[in-house]
This record gives sequence, structure tokens and C-alpha cells, in this order.
Amino acid sequence: MSENNLLKVENLRTEFKISRKKSVAAVSDITFEINKGEIVGLVGESGCGKSVTSLSIIRLLNDTSGEITHGSVWFKGSNLLKLSDEEMRQIRGKEIAMIFQEPMTSLNPVLRIDNQLIEAIQLHTEYTKQEAREHALETLRSVGIPDPERVSRCYPHQLSGGMSQRVMIAMAMSCYPDLLIADEPTTALDVTIQAQILDLMQGIRNTRGTSILLITHDLGIVAETCSRVYVMYAGRIIEEAPVDILFSDPSHPYTQGLIASIPKLGLEAESLPFIPGSVPDITMMPGGCRFHPRCRYAMEICSQKEPELISINESQKCRCWLKTSEYSIKTENGESRK
Repeated sequence: MSENNLLKVENLRTEFKISRKKSVAAVSDITFEINKGEIVGLVGESGCGKSVTSLSIIRLLNDTSGEITHGSVWFKGSNLLKLSDEEMRQIRGKEIAMIFQEPMTSLNPVLRIDNQLIEAIQLHTEYTKQEAREHALETLRSVGIPDPERVSRCYPHQLSGGMSQRVMIAMAMSCYPDLLIADEPTTALDVTIQAQILDLMQGIRNTRGTSILLITHDLGIVAETCSRVYVMYAGRIIEEAPVDILFSDPSHPYTQGLIASIPKLGLEAESLPFIPGSVPDITMMPGGCRFHPRCRYAMEICSQKEPELISINESQKCRCWLKTSEYSIKTENGESRK
């Protein structure tokens, strides 16, 4: 790891048992890194393995049939996969925090908000209960909750979706973690609340220097907040690039399809472009390139052999046979895909 690296995931593979003798890989050969103070996007359709990747990083698979079978997760110089459960509990919540996908189901429905916050704060600090309560109120105030005293006395069902998400962010940030993993933090929120949550997360990065892994399927959010992007498909990273390059010159046909499907103001077409088909079931992965059944540029080699993730320039990588000189072809507009 370089001095600027905070997190580096190398060749991560997570498998789930589907029977006593058989397991399938939900994610495989996942490699990416996050620098200090950086917001990195992990994007792809639902079912691509984004959430499994995040849960693998913080080792929250113990109550599932999932198991990390290969790879390493380096965080501040330590391999998280080699730490004991107790050592991991000390890191989880304090140095690495996570905002889960559905705040309404992530909060304990039978405990008031203040009790949940105080418990998390006292677990990782030496605060007394009163000091933890004061810190909890200050944290709620810092995430834009206008009346933290009232909100802290509420139960989760008494809060709106946007307010619940702010509480989740407050809980995640209460111990000032170095890395925040945000799994679909704006799902099911209206666009106004989405903008407020994204502004809040950027403010946390700017004031605290917190690094953020933003997991989403919304490329509009990625364009607005991230500096670099990793695109996932069927458990693999198939492209990585700085955000400006990804949107101006996407390399993988899957990324091109995702970007083409974004609605544009002034577009007079009757329907948006779309990618045919759906993400394959992990128990029935196609041979060769996992995207080839849905790819309009698919060639014979695509169904026979899976391509490697290769560098196509100084800042961009792509997992596609079209990026090799041997299999470069002409697309419909005449441009060479190299």
C-alpha cells in the first residue's frame, strides 16, 4: 500500500453455500483501492455483488452461508481478514462505519434513537452515559436534524425515510471513522432529500477528511460526488476510471449501456436505450465473458474465454476482448474499439 492508501482490496472472493457440497462465488477477483479523503463509487445493477463486497470488507457474513475464500483487505496497513473477531469489532463502527441500504429496517424498532446512538458511542469511547448523550445530540445536530432533542426521543417508526437516513449517518459518524461505506444511501428517498444526503456526505468528507465508498446503481449520484468509479457486473469489476473519463469515454459495452440509459433533458425519443436481458443468477453464470449474452458486440471468443482486467491507458482499466488489438472491431459509428 502507498502512504495515501487507506483501503486496498486484493483478489477478493466470497462464496455462498447452496448445498452441503456445493458453493457459488457471489464476487470473485475483486481488486480496488480507496485513498485518504476520497469518495469512490462502486456501481452496477442490482445483483452485481456490490453489497456482498461491502459486507465482506467489514466481515459481516458470519450469520449467513457466505465465506471469504480468497484475497486480502488491507486497511491502514493491517489485513482485516487476518484479525480476530474481537479485533474486528474494535475497528467496525470506530474506524470503519457503514450506512446500510434500508434505514427503516437497520434501526432497532423497539429502542429509542438516543439509546441506539449512546450504545454505539459508549462501545468505542470512554464517555460516561451523560457525555455519550451530549455527543449523540451534537452528532444529530451536525447531520442537519433541526430538533435533535425531540428526534432522539423518537422510535424509528416515528421518523420519515429521510430523517431515518440522517440518523443512520449520525450513528455511523459518531466515532469519527476514517472510512464510511454507504450502501445505496439515497434509495427510496425523493430527489430533494437525496440532494441533502449527498451534500451532507460531501460535507463530512470535507470537514473530517473521511474516505467514502459509495455503493449505488445511480450514475447521476456518481457523477456528482465521486472522483473515481469501479463498475461491477456479475461479481466482477469490469471497468475502473476517474469519473470524468468514465462519462466522457466509457470503455466497456456494459458501462456504455448504463450511461446511454440515463435520461437527458431535451431528449425527444419515445423510449430510452436499455440493456437487454438481466444480470445472470450466480448459480448459472455464462461461460467466457459474463456479459456476452447481453452484449451487441459479442464475438466467438467472448463465449469461450473470460477476458482479463487490463489497462487501456494510464488511468483506465477494462475487462473486455474489444480492448485487445487482436479482437478490436468496428462499431456502428465506425469508431475502432481498442
